[in-house]
Amino acid sequence: QVYWENGAQIISPHDKEISQAIEENQEPWPQAWDDKLIDGSLLLRDPYAMVNKEYFKDIQKQCFYRSINKETNLKFVHTSVHGVGHKFVQLAFKAFDLSPPFAVPEQKDPDPDFPTTLSFALAEKDGARIILANDPDADRLAVAEKQDRYGNKEMQAIDIFYSKARLICIILATYIYMLSSTVSSKILRAIALKEGFHFEVSVVLHIISLLSYTLMDQGKAVLFAFEEAIGYMCCPAVLDKDGVSAAVITAEMASFLATRNLSLSQQLRAVYDEYGFHINKASYFICHDPEIIQQLFDNLRNFDGRNTYPKSCGRFKVSGIRDLTTGYDSSQPDQKAILPTSKSSQMITFTFANGGVATMRTSGTEPKIKYYSELCAPPGNSDVEQLKKELDELVNALEKHFFQPEKNKLQRKTE
Repeated sequence: QVYWENGAQIISPHDKEISQAIEENQEPWPQAWDDKLIDGSLLLRDPYAMVNKEYFKDIQKQCFYRSINKETNLKFVHTSVHGVGHKFVQLAFKAFDLSPPFAVPEQKDPDPDFPTTLSFALAEKDGARIILANDPDADRLAVAEKQDRYGNKEMQAIDIFYSKARLICIILATYIYMLSSTVSSKILRAIALKEGFHFEVSVVLHIISLLSYTLMDQGKAVLFAFEEAIGYMCCPAVLDKDGVSAAVITAEMASFLATRNLSLSQQLRAVYDEYGFHINKASYFICHDPEIIQQLFDNLRNFDGRNTYPKSCGRFKVSGIRDLTTGYDSSQPDQKAILPTSKSSQMITFTFANGGVATMRTSGTEPKIKYYSELCAPPGNSDVEQLKKELDELVNALEKHFFQPEKNKLQRKTE
């Protein structure tokens, strides 16, 4: 990953120009192998100490309950899954005046083979209610919390978002922004509609990072951004997903909720009760033949004749279509998509009359056709099992009628 001077990941034309500069300089310079030049070069410096200091100084601006943090009895387990996050999460907890989380000894040091999954056992042993797990490069966060209602025997993974200071959102709504990628849950949209702050969507997180920079440059406040694959931007000092700040902010949130005898799961349920349940399901098929992938999406664009998208998927009526490959969006007056488009990748979003949304897209790095689905219920609809059943049926219809795995020889995801 390459970042521009604004702290956000590069986008076009910078990526193309950097690539072009590399292509134009294929021949190594004669002195390139003389590593003694490194010591005296004015072009090279190690910014680690400065960046490390400024990073922890910046994330402390997101610490709102220091006195609670000092006194909380909550215990946390942290695993860096054999990656690089251990040292930095320990320092982040210290910066927030939280007691250090228990680190899984077998997982705290980098190991490219990722041989163990021991965090649940350590949490049980040390009486920790919450597990915070970073991926190996520490830019993502997953959370698990012990569930009392299952006799203290089961841990349930939950995705956590953190929207700060509801009162501030009410008072300064016109200045407040939260953002997400287009395939992410629309729970933030539901909250924004009720609370009055702005909610923006973009295709991928690095575009969101650039949008965040632009908004902040205009004097706006970007409180939070996230992408579906458990990537959270909780601190505007880092214009990218950051699992370290997400971990410590989640720990502070859990500590604050504990003073009100609430768990993370109970707070998540309270959010759903107020803003409506948002049930998600995502998976993928593997296909190594680009021609089959192209034909699959071409068939969707010519489903009932030339240039006609599907009107239904099994029993589910299609109420809207957005195709970010061709630039078509049925919801817009001119039928042109507002979000950025790309002819080099496939991405179609179907909106259904029952409130469901499903996006089919290709992967930029793997031979996969992914799908992301969500069923959004209005506040007051608390029949979660029925919502899950409805979404399962929608996903089954999507796989059967749109993916057609047997016909297209698609390989299902292995559990």
